Amino acid sequence: MSVDVFVANEQSDRPVDAHRLAELAREVLLAEGIKREAELSVILVDETTIAAHNRQFLAREGPTDVLAFPIEDEPVLSGRMPDNGGTGPGSHTREEEMPLLLGDIIICPEVAFRNAPEHAGTYEEELALLLVHGILHLLGMDHEIVAEAERMEAREQVLLNRYFRSTPAMPGEGAVDDE
Repeated sequence: MSVDVFVANEQSDRPVDAHRLAELAREVLLAEGIKREAELSVILVDETTIAAHNRQFLAREGPTDVLAFPIEDEPVLSGRMPDNGGTGPGSHTREEEMPLLLGDIIICPEVAFRNAPEHAGTYEEELALLLVHGILHLLGMDHEIVAEAERMEAREQVLLNRYFRSTPAMPGEGAVDDE
């Protein structure tokens, strides 16, 4: 079983350790119970690009720090499904053999850099927080109501403390508001 994380750095405003982000994403996905082949894309973009996505998909103006786009969870079958349900040539591929396509997380490092002092502290911690935040959105967590937001923020901190920080954050530190 493998969890494949693809990180595409399509911006040049801020340096990014793409390998470290990919490793953090893998650890978080495994910790959150992903037990089969899975794929996640992380795209790092400039402010103009994320502002365009924010306008197009959320009808909000201006750049934001992170957007998460889950892929619809409809089963994808390939090949034919013979009447006898065989496994030879022409049979279908079972859904659980197909990689779980989690979706795309789009992060703007420039916005992360600006927000870091008030959110996570450092630029690197802010990028990690945004990545974990995006992953939790893809896995179904949200922050539209207070109780959900508190649960999501607490889980973010647990994951960051376990897989990113050498010194754990105190409760309430590092919360992100992506609106």
